[in-house]
Amino acid sequence: MKVRELNAAEAGAAVDTVFHGLSPQSRYLRFHAPMPRLTATMRRQLTDLDGYRKAAVVAECHRTPIGIARLAATGDDTAEIALAVVDPWQRKGVGTRLITALGRLATDLRYTELHGDVLGHNEPMLRLVARVFPGARLVREEDDVIRVTYPLNYQLTHEDLVADLRW
Repeated sequence: MKVRELNAAEAGAAVDTVFHGLSPQSRYLRFHAPMPRLTATMRRQLTDLDGYRKAAVVAECHRTPIGIARLAATGDDTAEIALAVVDPWQRKGVGTRLITALGRLATDLRYTELHGDVLGHNEPMLRLVARVFPGARLVREEDDVIRVTYPLNYQLTHEDLVADLRW
């Protein structure tokens, strides 16, 4: 299995493959609503990647996408994250590798905080979050949704500042 950054040119095929590999229950847990098909609007949102404000990583097995983790900026230095792993690969370490890679990418992109919403009965995802993001803050919201917030340890270096000034 390989995890790498997903680019916009290949995002459509990856999103389609992963979506079709999700059971109705997995789709519900990911999108917080029944999702029998991927609407054109939702597909456009999921495949709209610019490598900074909207970025993603993909897990592949023999070049076939088996999971995607994406981030979407919600502020200058905060981003919302989401994860989907096809059913046959769930609970086999794919989610851990995806979230870890997405956390590294977010740090490289200078995000200081990640957040996401998890359904309260999605215990496997809550365990994953606790394992990968120790110290994450979990706050119960409305409708059995738990807001997960995790600060990243990004530190602005002198080299980063000089590079930004040159840019």
